[in-house]
Amino acid sequence: MRCPECSKQRTRVVNMREASTTPVVTAGLIAANVAVYLVASLSSGGLASGGSGTLMQRGQLYGPAINFGGEWWRIITSGFLHAGMLHLLMNMLFIWVLGSQLEPALGKARFASLYFVSLLCGSLGSLLIEPNVPVVGASGAAFGLLGAAIVMARRRRVDLMATGLLPILVINLLFTFAIPGIAIGGHLGGVVGGFIAGWTLEEIEEKSGRTAALIATGAIGVGVFGLALLAAG
Repeated sequence: MRCPECSKQRTRVVNMREASTTPVVTAGLIAANVAVYLVASLSSGGLASGGSGTLMQRGQLYGPAINFGGEWWRIITSGFLHAGMLHLLMNMLFIWVLGSQLEPALGKARFASLYFVSLLCGSLGSLLIEPNVPVVGASGAAFGLLGAAIVMARRRRVDLMATGLLPILVINLLFTFAIPGIAIGGHLGGVVGGFIAGWTLEEIEEKSGRTAALIATGAIGVGVFGLALLAAG
């Protein structure tokens, strides 16, 4: 039994078996980051260093190489390289905690689109602020997941202070500005990308369905990639 007002509202049906499954996309992304780290480290520089060989040199985000060398892949590959074991472990822990919550809520495809839009926005932010400084790390994607989690919690009228999401964002931003050597643009770009992608995924799904939300987020990703190419120039 539902009242007339409630009857006008859409009721979302959730497949509980799907919602309780292991976050395989999150696990796959972490495995990819770890694998790249091991290859880069063991091929040059030692396990603790993150590597300094060809993989690192050709994969890190660096504006002049994208602009003059046409090495567009750096916009993506830089998000899978890390400057040391602690750098890798911190980012992977961040991604696992947030991804294990977001992926079951969004579904595999939409979560993957959120992740890569966040990664691309992190690269765009770095290129806008420090295009001539080499940058590596999945921090942009990780900050994007945090931004999306905040948007999703806010839309559900969840207390952001009680969940710890807002304090975590504030603390991480303070570290971003206080500690030398951190890619400020990558972190800021990532969290803004997460805000945008998270809002788009939920708003468009509510109005037009999941497929439309996925297409819209993909279009945002393509647009951000294009802007990153322009920023590198």
